[in-house]
Amino acid sequence: MSQRKAVLIYNGNAGQKQIEKTLGTVVPILAQSADELLIKPTKHPDDARQFCENLDSSVDDLFILGGDGTVHQCINSISKLDHRPSVGILPGGTCNDFSRALGIPQNLQKAAEALMSGKRRNIDVCQSDDGFFLNFWGIGLITEASSHINETEKALFGKISYLTSALRTMTNASTFSVRLTIDGKVKEDEAVMLLVMNGHYIGTNRVPLPDANLQDGLADVLICRNTSLAALRELMTMEQGSFDDFSGELSYIQASRIEIETERVMNADTDGEVYGKSPCTIEVLKQHICMLVPEENTELK
Repeated sequence: MSQRKAVLIYNGNAGQKQIEKTLGTVVPILAQSADELLIKPTKHPDDARQFCENLDSSVDDLFILGGDGTVHQCINSISKLDHRPSVGILPGGTCNDFSRALGIPQNLQKAAEALMSGKRRNIDVCQSDDGFFLNFWGIGLITEASSHINETEKALFGKISYLTSALRTMTNASTFSVRLTIDGKVKEDEAVMLLVMNGHYIGTNRVPLPDANLQDGLADVLICRNTSLAALRELMTMEQGSFDDFSGELSYIQASRIEIETERVMNADTDGEVYGKSPCTIEVLKQHICMLVPEENTELK
């Protein structure tokens, strides 16, 4: 019987007491299912990416203890590998949006237990010109919100969706022209925000995309043309449209390949990190990475 090897990556810059408490919670649980468990603390911003790029092909499971930014770094490296370990996300950040999409408990002990007693499922990953992402890629209002929202505002928003909060409060968002090639069909539009989503949570709350699926090889493309209350109402009752009926304040369509051209270069928010740019081509890599998910998640087959 082969030996199972696992690696745990965590933020080594947290306070010593916090680190000891966190590791004391999760390590005994993870160690029960691994013959060898390597623990790798990150000290510098790019450590998580480098650790994953240099993973030995003998590693079976990679546990990422961190927030969406750390998960994003790791996925960018793992997605390039010929041999990709199974990934278990232990939510250790502010929003932990993709772990929510997987149905992982937000309590660390419960999360570790759920992953250890759970199942393995292959999950879509999106590839853009700037790298890979799990959750979303966006330009316009979403990027402005990411750039300007502060910690006090985050606390005040509480459980209100990051997206709907941005729509309510940033009424002076500027419109931009965009040319979309969606699975080969061209559409020109005006928007205040364009989102290409693989996951379906932003800022801890679920964006109500009716056909969102993490395994279907399709991204959810959401175009917002206005910041009015009408747009909010449409968001709450949204249905998927077809390529030919783009209308109203919002449009929602699914696609496996999206080419995005804008009249000017625009900053893009990728999984909460503003570093990408438009123009950009995004392609869905169907079921590209195996992830550990709780047994209770019946959405993933």
